[in-house]
Amino acid sequence: MAEAQEGPGRRGKRAGPGAEEPAEAETERAGRRRRRRCAAGRDRDRDRERDRDRDPGRGSVGLGGRWPRCWPGPARRRVPGQHRGLARLSPPPSPGSFQPAAEPRGTTVLHDTVSARPQPLPARHFDTRTTEPVSFFLSSLEELLAWQPDSNDDFNVSAVPLAKRQPSLRSKRPRTLVCHDMRGGYLEDRFIQGSATRNPYVFYHWRYIDIFVYFSHHTVTIPPVCWTNAAHRNGVPVLGTFITEWTDGEKLCEAFLAGGEEAYHAVSEQLARIAQHYRFDGWLVNVENTLSAAAVRNLPPFLRHLTAQVHSAVPGGLVIWYDSVLQNGALRWQNELNEENRVFFDACDGLFTNYNWKEEHLERTRGLAGPRHTDVYVGVDVFARGDVIGGGFDTDKSLRLIRQHDLSAAIFAPGWVYEHLGAENFLHNENKFWGLLAEYLPTHSICTLPLATSFSLGMGTSRFLAGKEEEAGPWYDLSAQEIQPLYLEREGRLSTSCCLQDAWRGGSSLRLQGTISPGEERVAIRLFSLQMPAPPKLFLTLLYKLEGPHADEVAVALELTTWDSGTCHEGNVTSLPEPNGRHHPRFLPAPPPSLAKLLAACDRGSHGWTSRCYELDLQDCSLRDLSLLVSRHQPSPQETPFTCLLGEVRVLDAASVAASPPQVQSLTASQLWWQEGPEKEQLSLSVTLRWTFPPGQAGCFRVLSQGARCRQGQTPVQLLGLAHACLYRAVGLVVPRPAAGQSCRLELLVEPVLRDKLPVDPDRWGRLVLVYSEPAHGTS
Repeated sequence: MAEAQEGPGRRGKRAGPGAEEPAEAETERAGRRRRRRCAAGRDRDRDRERDRDRDPGRGSVGLGGRWPRCWPGPARRRVPGQHRGLARLSPPPSPGSFQPAAEPRGTTVLHDTVSARPQPLPARHFDTRTTEPVSFFLSSLEELLAWQPDSNDDFNVSAVPLAKRQPSLRSKRPRTLVCHDMRGGYLEDRFIQGSATRNPYVFYHWRYIDIFVYFSHHTVTIPPVCWTNAAHRNGVPVLGTFITEWTDGEKLCEAFLAGGEEAYHAVSEQLARIAQHYRFDGWLVNVENTLSAAAVRNLPPFLRHLTAQVHSAVPGGLVIWYDSVLQNGALRWQNELNEENRVFFDACDGLFTNYNWKEEHLERTRGLAGPRHTDVYVGVDVFARGDVIGGGFDTDKSLRLIRQHDLSAAIFAPGWVYEHLGAENFLHNENKFWGLLAEYLPTHSICTLPLATSFSLGMGTSRFLAGKEEEAGPWYDLSAQEIQPLYLEREGRLSTSCCLQDAWRGGSSLRLQGTISPGEERVAIRLFSLQMPAPPKLFLTLLYKLEGPHADEVAVALELTTWDSGTCHEGNVTSLPEPNGRHHPRFLPAPPPSLAKLLAACDRGSHGWTSRCYELDLQDCSLRDLSLLVSRHQPSPQETPFTCLLGEVRVLDAASVAASPPQVQSLTASQLWWQEGPEKEQLSLSVTLRWTFPPGQAGCFRVLSQGARCRQGQTPVQLLGLAHACLYRAVGLVVPRPAAGQSCRLELLVEPVLRDKLPVDPDRWGRLVLVYSEPAHGTS
């Protein structure tokens, strides 16, 4: 391969791939059909729209030859003190209108008049067909310098803090960086609230990596917020990409590097502000074009200033340089750290080398890097383009050599598994790929409680709730991915994978298949590595389902291990410590009276799932591992196969469980957009909801509709979607059209899902009632 085709900037440009029912019930079904049609049409259009100019002021062809747009109601009468764009708290409805009953305390009641007058939402932040919020990039230096925070940006800001884990990036253990490169980026993952995508690409082996880079060929690649949310939940920092390439790249670099320090300071400060605002963790800088003498002279100070700015703005922030140009400005990939590119390595947090290295490159790199050897990330192209070692299912050959020289690794384009081998068997092939590398990928430990997960990958063929299918049909939302376990493989003895066909919550459960060897009583399957002080009392819960012909021959339970310590004791201080620090929590057939409401499901199953609760008292201990113990009921001289689905696991500090959960407050609606409905007597409504909730306490929010009706009665609650911050845009809600002189009512609910997965009483949910009517005759 010619050198002009090297580097990340020359990769990733591959093509993409009975009795009559009430009218309200039919309206609900029509709404679901409409949303699915919108999602399907949106996915078909994604490639055509992906590279469209996202200037907020620019229009595009939509319904009726215009952009479909949202409106904040310019024709509505203003109420003193009311914010423009909010549905108003109006006077009582006129005679003959829908008269709502007294609302529960904390309910927001808004009134709105249906109007077809649109007001545009910016195309950069919202899909031009549906007004769903989307993630975006910046295409030029001008866009970068003009960028400012915007309230429409709120959907793109990650609300998931970077979880603590060990070892940290400050340790000197060799690290693993994964550089996402998936058909140019910004595909289905750009839809912030998810999409109806079948067999999407997901990444979930977070326990094995240290850094995730979202890569594309746009000048400023801001990672889609779904990737930041998923990575942060699993303790992995996320970097965006600042890239210049080809002739346009030369011009861009000349514009900000060849002048004085004011120009490159402006760029570095903007990049740091962007990372801080969207709450990701830094930048991969990739200059793949030649530089003039003046430009290359300012490149090291630019990198130093950018690194300092990122460190100041983002706790734990990183700036990594890609091996491309030399200190004289020539574009020539070195495949190592040497004197030609060391000046850039010295100016930032790390070097990501090109891929065409041999072992002698590693030897020289290790010698020159000195104590910073783990800051060198040796590039591994999984597509194996060029003269490389390994690639594909032989990528372990590269990793073996890199680790022999105590260097870090940068795995580029692991989407090869999806793109090259296809989507149908992706999850199986993905586990195979990472299983082959596991020997060279040190794992990471969770450092905080609560630990609660239902193992969802953030995608599925259905959505499940409490073990029952809640909504059929494919879905994809990486923000909904939960904490992922270790995916252990022992050839012929144990397999860990995800199960899309059955789940307790979300889209998947964890399937553990293996055998108990002859003569052995049990097998322990490590789920999570832990590294934290144990609280005095722990509650643990387990939801599982045994399958297969031998399901009646085995039992399962949880096991906690602690780090070796002469002071660690179970129960009171006079108890003898467990051998090897293994603790088997006491089974709770019923929870303590004070926690009966919170742990109500103990020893009660649902839809074939079995629920178990446990407690464990520890003193002066540090937690080490959480494992699933699979044991035989009776000894046997033969091996016993087992298949167990894990639906949910929780490890909770008893002291925090008793705390009363907070309440969703200040629920408001704005950016309403009324359209004609799919049927004559229907309307379609899109609306943005915002609320407040204490940060860090909710894993997500379930946004629900109690339905719209124009007369007294009840309609079933319907899930609209999940929110991962305190806002959500409901799109294409099909509601009944009010008759002349009549008002109708739409009720929306926001249910917080706490990080410990304990239930929240409905009286603490957010509740908003929108009473809407047609305008009076002769008005507009």
